[in-house]
Amino acid sequence: MSSTVRVAAPTEVVKRPGRWLALAVLVLAVLLVAVDATVLGLATPYISEDLDPTGTQLLWIGDVYSFVIAGLLVSMGSLGDRIGRKRILLIGATAFGAVSVLNAYATTPELMIVARALLGVAVATLMPATLALIRNLFHDPRERSLAIGIWGATASAGAAIGPIMGGFLLEHFWWGSVFLINLPVMAVLVVVGAKLLPESRNPQRGPWDLISVLLSLVGMIAVVYAIKEAASHGFAWATLGAAVLGAAALYGFVRRQFTLPAPLLDVRLFRNRGFSGAVLADLLTILGLSGLVFFLSQYFQLVQGRRPLEAGLAELPAAIGAVSAGLLAGVAARRFSVRSVVTGGLAAVGLALGALTFMDQSTGYPLLGAALLVVGLGAGFAFTVTADVILAAVPKEQAGAASAVSETAYELGAALGIALLGSIVTGVYRGFAAPPGTPQSAHESLGGAVEAASGMPAQQGAQMLDAARESFVSGLTTAAGIGSAVLLAAAVAAWFLLRGQRLESAATA
Repeated sequence: MSSTVRVAAPTEVVKRPGRWLALAVLVLAVLLVAVDATVLGLATPYISEDLDPTGTQLLWIGDVYSFVIAGLLVSMGSLGDRIGRKRILLIGATAFGAVSVLNAYATTPELMIVARALLGVAVATLMPATLALIRNLFHDPRERSLAIGIWGATASAGAAIGPIMGGFLLEHFWWGSVFLINLPVMAVLVVVGAKLLPESRNPQRGPWDLISVLLSLVGMIAVVYAIKEAASHGFAWATLGAAVLGAAALYGFVRRQFTLPAPLLDVRLFRNRGFSGAVLADLLTILGLSGLVFFLSQYFQLVQGRRPLEAGLAELPAAIGAVSAGLLAGVAARRFSVRSVVTGGLAAVGLALGALTFMDQSTGYPLLGAALLVVGLGAGFAFTVTADVILAAVPKEQAGAASAVSETAYELGAALGIALLGSIVTGVYRGFAAPPGTPQSAHESLGGAVEAASGMPAQQGAQMLDAARESFVSGLTTAAGIGSAVLLAAAVAAWFLLRGQRLESAATA
C-alpha cells in the first residue's frame, strides 16, 4: 500500500454550510478536556495535603484517567461510528460535567481515583467524536488541515488557560473548584451542539461487538498496569500475570477483528506506513513528555516557591508555541514535507528536554521559559500533522475508529510516561537523606515533605526540606534526560516511516 495520503476523486468538493460554527462547538469539547488535564497537576500539592495519599496513590490519581481512556477509546470511537458521533459526543459531555462534580468533592484518595477513572470513561466518548466529526465536516484537504490545526491549537490554549484559571481558583477557593469550572463549558457545548452539529455515522455499520470491547479494555489496562507496577516495584508474579493476560487479550482482539465483517477497528490500517508512523510518533512523543509535565507544576510551586497562579503563567510559553505551530503546521507540511515537519518538531522537543537536564532548584526562568516555548512549537507542528495524516489515510466512514487510534496513542503514551518516568522521579526522590525524626510521609511525595516540615523544629525542617527538594529535582532531571532520548529516537523513526508522505493539496475529496 502506498504511504502517500491521497484521495483521488476528481469531483468538486461539497462544502457544508455552517461547518465553521460547528467546528467552534467541537473545540469546546477539546477545551473542556485540556483544561481538566492541566489543572490536575497544579492542584496536586493541595490534593496531597487534604487527602494525604501515598506516593503510589498519587501516581494512580494522575494516571488512572489515562489508563481508562486508553482502554476504551477504540471501543467508543467505533461506537460513535455506529450510533452517531454527535450523539456520543453529547452523551460524553454530559457525563463529563456530572463526574467533574464527583472529582471536586472527593474526600479520600480511593474516591479520587474512582472519580478520575469515571472521568476517563467520559473523555473516551468525547475525543474520537471531535476528530471524526471534523473529518466528515471538512472534505476540502486544505480546510481540513486548518480545522485540525484549530482543533490542536484549542487543546494547547486549554493547556494554557487551565493552569492560569486553576491558579486563580486555588488562590481563592478550595482545590475542588478547579474541576467545577468544567460545568459551564459542558453546558454550552451540550445546548449549542445539539442545534449546530450535524449527525454522522458509518452507513455500513455492523453490530458493536461486546467481546471485542472487553478484550480491548482488559488488554490495554492489564498491559499498562503491568508496566506501571514493574517500573514502581520491580517484577513480581502478579505483574507478570497481568502482562501475560493483557498481551493475550490484545492478541485475541486483533485476531477477532480479522474475522468480523464489521470490526471495531480495521487493523489493516496499520499496513499503511504513514498511518503507523504517525501513530508511533504520537505515542513516543507523549511518553517522553508526560512524566516530566506531570511534575513540572510541583517543581514551580514546591521547589521554587511560586504561587499557583504564577506557576500557571510560568507554563504559558509551551501553550503559546503549540497554538502558533498548530495553525501553521498544514502550510509547512505542504511547502516542505510531512516527514521534515514531524521529524524537526520531535527533534526540537528532544533537544529542549535535554536542556532541562541542567536545571536545579534555583534555575532562572529564561532557560525554563525558552525550553517550554521550544517544546510547544515542536509538539504543535508534530501533533497537528500526524493527526491530519491519520484522518486522511482512512475513508470518512471509519473516521471514528481512526481518530480513536490517534487518541489511544496519545493517552497510552501519557499513561506510560507517568508510570515510567513518574516512577523514576518518585524512586529517586524517596532516596533522599533525611534527618532523624522525619515522618515517613515526607518520603512519599514532595507535598508530604512540605507538610511534614511545618510540624518539625525550624532548623531540622529546613534541612529536611532542602534535601527533599534537591532529590526531587534530581529525579526530574533524570526523567528529562530519558524523555529527551525517547523524543530523539521518535524523530529518527518518523524520518524513515513518513518517507514519501504528502498531505492532499487539491480541493477535491
